[in-house]
Amino acid sequence: MSVSGQGAVKSRVRFAQWVLSTETASGPPIHGAECAECGEVSDGADDWDGPQMWCLQHAGRTGHTLFRGTVTGYFRASMQEVL
Repeated sequence: MSVSGQGAVKSRVRFAQWVLSTETASGPPIHGAECAECGEVSDGADDWDGPQMWCLQHAGRTGHTLFRGTVTGYFRASMQEVL
């Protein structure tokens, strides 16, 4: 590739090691539950107590007995070293 009047374009390639770490400054993980039979979902919570209670109440109301638990958290990518 060339730029008019300036000759060839030069570039530098740099390789680095990247790692993921849990990011706690962005807030705690959010716990939730989803009914695997109808797709209804619980509210998010900082612990499992609320979603588990929601599962039991949902099961009592609907007879649905299979649920999917979810935990949503944050990760941060950081460059560790230049190779």
